[in-house]
Amino acid sequence: MTATFTTGQTYKMFWVGDADAVTLCKVMKRTAKFVTLDVDGFGVQRVAIKPCDQGESCLPLGRYSMAPCLKACRPVA
Repeated sequence: MTATFTTGQTYKMFWVGDADAVTLCKVMKRTAKFVTLDVDGFGVQRVAIKPCDQGESCLPLGRYSMAPCLKACRPVA
């Protein structure tokens, strides 16, 4: 079963440089190719959804070497 982003669900985004740093992201809107997120501390971001080995993923803060990655397999319980 592959994980997908669901409207209204909150997910954990981890940072590459600090494994203890977690940023919460709430899905506000979702289409087939894009997701609109409310990223805690960074505001609203609209980003493309990419497939990954565990389901869906995206890069809410941009694409750079140390960019944090948000994966749909990491919902907040």
